[in-house]
Amino acid sequence: MAGQNDFVNAPLSDAHTFETRPSDPRLARWLEEYPPAVFSERLYQSIELMERYSIELAVDLSRRLNLIDQLDEWRSADEFCQLLSFQPRFKFALGWILERLVETGCAEARTDGDIRSYHLRHAPSQADLKRLRGIGLSIDPANAATLDLLDHAASLYPAVASGEQTGDQNLFGPQGIPLWLNYFDNDNLTYAVNNWVGAVPAADRLSTRRTIRILELGAGTGSASEILLRLFDQCGLLPRIERYLITEPNAFFRRSGQRKLAKQYPNLALEWAALDLDLPWNSQGVAPGEFDLVYAVNVMHISKDLLFSLNEARSALANDGWLVIGECLRPYVNQPIYPELMFQILESFTSVQTDPEIRPNPGFMTADHWRSAFTRAGFGHAKVAPDINRIREVYPHFFTGAICGQRTLRTSDS
Repeated sequence: MAGQNDFVNAPLSDAHTFETRPSDPRLARWLEEYPPAVFSERLYQSIELMERYSIELAVDLSRRLNLIDQLDEWRSADEFCQLLSFQPRFKFALGWILERLVETGCAEARTDGDIRSYHLRHAPSQADLKRLRGIGLSIDPANAATLDLLDHAASLYPAVASGEQTGDQNLFGPQGIPLWLNYFDNDNLTYAVNNWVGAVPAADRLSTRRTIRILELGAGTGSASEILLRLFDQCGLLPRIERYLITEPNAFFRRSGQRKLAKQYPNLALEWAALDLDLPWNSQGVAPGEFDLVYAVNVMHISKDLLFSLNEARSALANDGWLVIGECLRPYVNQPIYPELMFQILESFTSVQTDPEIRPNPGFMTADHWRSAFTRAGFGHAKVAPDINRIREVYPHFFTGAICGQRTLRTSDS
């Protein structure tokens, strides 16, 4: 989390209180192209609860990792790793915990060049996670899926920090897999919103095509595919699908999605394969110019070389084809957001090539960074929907959007 933190949040109220405010009425106007049930008051309240819950988990982790005792002096995340013998890779998760402490008002931060340092103002109060969990379930019982995954991920932090275990082994082990299956489910509205945000602009951009060929990346268990097909059906586009290749490198997830979608759409020509974003796609059965839509939800941010993967996606598209990706977005540079707690101890999340202009940090990016990346990769009409930069002014916890870009001819294509 090095660099200037552009996100400023007032200190939180007492840990034993939790209040939600009605959403700004302008949000409904800016989101009118999406089904009203997606961006409901229940969703906003759930997001606020998850933000608060993750902050209190961070407070709890700051004690379990012995950070509080070491915050009597100004220290950076790198210095904490050296002082406490944490793995160097853990500095990203550590920076997130420290930024969440700043949000509570119990710690302060300062930036000197590229170094972000932290100092304790006063000891944080004890969190009442059980009470917050009860509130979350009263808002929506389906919130259990996200709360369970947050709890499980947080429980792994000390062992990952010390190097005793890896996040990948444990989060995707026997205990973790059922939690992911519940989380990546369209009954879990805090995740399903990502699928809807991607599907709506994808359907809109293909609405005038007589035939449609789709390549989906990193489909997981098929929740994004399910919403895309549901929306295509509602828009009368389903009969136009000539080919739909759904790729997922995890064999268990791929088989799970295949069973579900084959049962729901027995007459649709669905194909299934594994595809590695970081290797040449044409060597994995994806021919150049083969698709009208390359689609992905919460996948592209783990590309080791983002421009390579974006260029591969562009090559897979026919002229005037579209790349549409739904992504968890960071509204402001360096703003900590609750989904990171679940992902930032995964090597695939942090072991990526950074770039000061388009990808200054591993993990989730801002709308502006995504637009710049699409433009640099040669996509025309690069746009983020909805308008995150306008929405964040009235609601800084809006964490999802779709980045769209079209393959247009450029000099190197002729």
